[in-house]
Amino acid sequence: MRLKFIILSVMFLSKLSSQTKFKVEQKETETWRNVYSLIDEKNNLIKVLDSSKYYITFNFDNYGYFAVFGKKGNPGWTAIDAKENILFQVYNTSFGEPSPDYLIENKIRIIDDENKIGFANEKGQIVIKPQFEIVTSFHNGKAIIGEKCKKVPWKEHAKEEDCQHYSIVCENFGYINEKGEILKLGNYTFEEIKKEIDWKADERE
Repeated sequence: MRLKFIILSVMFLSKLSSQTKFKVEQKETETWRNVYSLIDEKNNLIKVLDSSKYYITFNFDNYGYFAVFGKKGNPGWTAIDAKENILFQVYNTSFGEPSPDYLIENKIRIIDDENKIGFANEKGQIVIKPQFEIVTSFHNGKAIIGEKCKKVPWKEHAKEEDCQHYSIVCENFGYINEKGEILKLGNYTFEEIKKEIDWKADERE
């Protein structure tokens, strides 16, 4: 019975630590290397991250259950919790420039290894598994999805490594609810769906 109690206590403490709110503090060294520290809501140091792994974050002064970093060796954005556990990869909102998604209506867009898009909540829990080719942020509980999509470059680029800017063109559009259920999808334009559900982009987008 005592062993069972200990196991349950450890499980509870583990769950509790994964639900720790924290912010990121940055300090620049004399060698121009940024050192990132995770700080809890009582201003206590949780841990200092290995600066050889991380090169940028957008989470300064904001307390949350996860932070989004650019991680060396990873072309995308990585979300970590207070224990530095990797939670998921975050969707980049703008083609050709660094722009990680952020929480809108308590949901952030995430991607899997096949670049399919889903959502996680403010606590870093995946609430809609990655499955969509393209999907907007939520507005009033609905998000627009696209199917059979392709990238159309704004202009020709001389080299693959040149700055790439694209528009997304899809054959079908529709929308989902907060459970990820497809409520409508077909041969509609983005503007038709946008008008039907009165979708608006977040003011910060």
